[in-house]
Amino acid sequence: MGHDHQPAPRAPRRLRIILAAVLVPAFLATGIATALLWPGAVPKADEADPVPRFHATVTKVVSEACPPTPEGPADPGPCGTATVTLDSGPDKGQTRETELPTGPGAPSVGVGDAVIVTPLTSAEDPNATVYTIADHQRGSPLIWLVVAFGVAIVVFGRWRGLAALAGLAVSFGVLLLFVLPAILGGGPPLPVAVTGAALIMFVVLYLTHGISAQTSVAVLGTLASLVLAGAIGTLAISLTHLTGYGDENAITLSLLHGDVDLHGLLLAGIIIGSLGVLDDVTVTQAATVGELARANPSLSRRELYRGGTRVGRAHIASTVNTIVLAYAGASLPVLLLVVAGGRGVGEVLTTEFIAQEIVRSVVGTLGLIAAVPITTALAAFVATAAHRPVKRRTPRPPKPRTDRSEVLAALASDEEAR
Repeated sequence: MGHDHQPAPRAPRRLRIILAAVLVPAFLATGIATALLWPGAVPKADEADPVPRFHATVTKVVSEACPPTPEGPADPGPCGTATVTLDSGPDKGQTRETELPTGPGAPSVGVGDAVIVTPLTSAEDPNATVYTIADHQRGSPLIWLVVAFGVAIVVFGRWRGLAALAGLAVSFGVLLLFVLPAILGGGPPLPVAVTGAALIMFVVLYLTHGISAQTSVAVLGTLASLVLAGAIGTLAISLTHLTGYGDENAITLSLLHGDVDLHGLLLAGIIIGSLGVLDDVTVTQAATVGELARANPSLSRRELYRGGTRVGRAHIASTVNTIVLAYAGASLPVLLLVVAGGRGVGEVLTTEFIAQEIVRSVVGTLGLIAAVPITTALAAFVATAAHRPVKRRTPRPPKPRTDRSEVLAALASDEEAR
């Protein structure tokens, strides 16, 4: 079995009291805010004539040349028919024939594929139902990918990897059970996001890294950086006049749930996104300073801060590029669409959608930059306090004891002399 880091020395009692005096009220405030903002009944959007979706399996595929269209040459394909066996729905167990899906983004199917079909009313016979292939079933492949993901983390990280998986489950639970329902229910997005982020931070960091002074330093650094990122994000959104209506998803959400504050939702997304990278930096900085102090207990607080900051600079340099590329990769289709419109670079960069991504990147990066000195300074203070040698009181040498018989003999000789 591999060796893990050596356990950090136990912090002095006075330092533990100071950390608890700061963190316990913050945790209690988070719990109270969670109870006050907990969502009630979430209103559901009105759905007009919803189309059901059923599972089916492709049993036969017949391909053929596509016929020419009135607009021009024949469609390059695929054309033909597919035979499917319905696995759910009112016609479960029956076999139906349907046309192969065509058009941009149409799924390519083969024999044995698990697909999603939707029932439609036949144009020739209003009493008959025809099925069309809408999509692939992705449940089983996704499950296997998640299982492989979990196994890899547990094999490499062992108990800490298992704790990381539990922390990931907690994060999703807070988002799905608290943050999203509360915002959909008309709650203020910013307080909800801050409360959800703080709840995730407290539970996940202590669950993953254990209850210690080092973890408490990471929690304090994350909390301070989140507050700073929220303030910077509020100012940036105000200066750039962002409304939150930057893409089709936001517009659709406003149509289905008019009570959602998209302006606040934009800032909430920035805070939630910042948390994902902030805890990585703060935990790394706290661990780095702790390892430096264990390797050389004679290092002063200033030397520990300088050494940890050098590591933090290298970490920030790589993380900034990661943040920008992550946002650009997620928005690549929209970027291509905007650039293909023939607009100038300045006009493209100042559109609301691109400006949102720029603000996200800038706010997240500034939060990361602030997290390094804050966490490193706290970690250096805690590490020097934990490694400081305990001053022991030197016991006084015992006073020489005088034999009582000698004293009595001296007194007797004095009496005789008189």
